[in-house]
Amino acid sequence: MNTLNFIRQFVVHPGMTGAIAASSSGLAELITDEADLSHAEAVVEFGPGSGVFTERILRKLSPDATFFAMEVNGDFVQATQARCPDVTVYQDSAIHTAKYLKRQGHDACDCVLCGLPWAAFPETLQNELLATIQTVLRPGGRFLTFAYLQGLVLPAGLRFRKKLKATFDRVTTTRTVWRNVPPAFVYCAVK
Repeated sequence: MNTLNFIRQFVVHPGMTGAIAASSSGLAELITDEADLSHAEAVVEFGPGSGVFTERILRKLSPDATFFAMEVNGDFVQATQARCPDVTVYQDSAIHTAKYLKRQGHDACDCVLCGLPWAAFPETLQNELLATIQTVLRPGGRFLTFAYLQGLVLPAGLRFRKKLKATFDRVTTTRTVWRNVPPAFVYCAVK
């Protein structure tokens, strides 16, 4: 998906897209490195967008691991599948992840990597998604998502940070990826 199409998705679906450009390769490397995917048996990606993270996830997963993505936007489903033809992308809300895990033969997963625009979501949707993540993650499982640097000072970003810390046993942040537009960092949370 080119930049112009990505901007179009932002204009048409600002509450679902949340960004004017795809994540950078540097951010994709950082989030997938922090996920420690080589030992995971089951991994789920929320909101793959154009597949930038998906491509890195596939490179770092064990060949025996189960992996699929959840995406509500049909254009992004197509973009991810065009970039990563062998990946399974379910066009559905991430809230329904448990159903698809069972379909893949798992009760839980080791890791959820996420590209969803948390700060654009209403509080009720944030709560539902965090509850879903708690349900589908194994004990000791990892949840990784990114936030833009300005999220550290904006009310919606501060609210999300507080929810993360209230939901997970441990939450850390990574260095900032300055070459991402806008600059971003990764939240790493452990159940």
